[in-house]
Amino acid sequence: MSLTVSPRGTYDIMPDQALAWQWMEINIREILVAYGYGEIRTPIFEHTELFLRGIGETTDIVEKEMYSFTDKGGRSLTLRPEGTAPVVRAYIQHKLHGQGGSTKLFYLGPMFRQERPQAGRFRQFHQFGVELIGEDSPVADAEVIVLAHELYRQLGLTGLEIYLNTVGCPVCRQEYKKALITSLKNSSDQLCPSCRLRLEKNPLRVLDCKEASCQALTAQAPSLHDFLCQDCRDHFQQVRKLLDQVQVKYKIQPKLVRGLDYYTRTVFEVINHDLGAQNAICGGGRYDGLVEECGGPSVPGVGFASGMERLFMTLEQKGLLPAFSRAPQVYIIPLSAELTTVSFEAAFILRQKGFKVELGYAPKSLKAQLKAANKSGAPLAVIIGEDEWQDRQVTIRQMYEGNQLRVDWADLAVQVAQLLPPAEQD
Repeated sequence: MSLTVSPRGTYDIMPDQALAWQWMEINIREILVAYGYGEIRTPIFEHTELFLRGIGETTDIVEKEMYSFTDKGGRSLTLRPEGTAPVVRAYIQHKLHGQGGSTKLFYLGPMFRQERPQAGRFRQFHQFGVELIGEDSPVADAEVIVLAHELYRQLGLTGLEIYLNTVGCPVCRQEYKKALITSLKNSSDQLCPSCRLRLEKNPLRVLDCKEASCQALTAQAPSLHDFLCQDCRDHFQQVRKLLDQVQVKYKIQPKLVRGLDYYTRTVFEVINHDLGAQNAICGGGRYDGLVEECGGPSVPGVGFASGMERLFMTLEQKGLLPAFSRAPQVYIIPLSAELTTVSFEAAFILRQKGFKVELGYAPKSLKAQLKAANKSGAPLAVIIGEDEWQDRQVTIRQMYEGNQLRVDWADLAVQVAQLLPPAEQD
């Protein structure tokens, strides 16, 4: 273990990169707010039981990936591995269902899963997601899917593909599970070790396996669509009709089941083929039984979550992230120790006026400080020397042109605003 290296599966977002992250987060928030969603911020950790009941005890997340610990009071707590269950817990705790109608919430923040790190996938990662709770109409499903599509479009992404499926309701899905087990039971020795266990505990997850041997077997298995009840069939048909109406393209993926037990009926993913094997940048669906499972009333819901690292990688690869600079607009240079108080005050005054200012902390030679000012990228340097200050003046130097101008101390902010290049003026 090295104290100078971050833990495996984590990474640092450095200042220059953080500016691009902030841009992405601001745009995401603006789009979600425009669709009527309000931001909710839940704790980083929750009671472990919330995820056992909410996500499902037989899911990979619960069985293999959660960071759980016992606190000093003997309580089992878990760093949140996903955002939906905490939002549902908050929805119940704060009795939002009592307000009537639907509730539209979004979240954005870090999540934690102990899985194998790979491109765009980390053990501490960031997600944003939306939850539309209280509406069982297929219109809600379609709107959530369109929101995801529109969000990526407004960020500049094109050529994305939506994978769409229905996993039915608990009644018709139970009949399908029986048929799936019967179909695969005689060939279970050809399944991968994980799917042999899934076949007993959570057979639908076998459909989602990426192992070639498992995919060959499930290709011959019956289709879930053949077992849908009429209500589920009609619901899915209406979702498709609405997407067709607004010309949002999708591809039916009969074996798409997602990795969480709480999904019912509609499930979907947004795919970016530029990312290789791990190419899903967004996934979601309907979860009509989750609120009740977590201790609330019988209230339907639908939503999605998006991994922000993969989204950031996509924007970066396609050159869609704006160029950002942390360069100050003004670099202040004191030429003597006695003038450091004046330079400190100058920085204070200019910052109050809204300028980005870097301050030379210790007096050095003019040459050395001009070199530092040039390295900072500031277009202007304010030089405070003994001669100027005797007349209560300072010198403003235009770094790129080399021009200099003496100005009165009282006029400093006005002169700085006038001398800044047009690109630097807000």
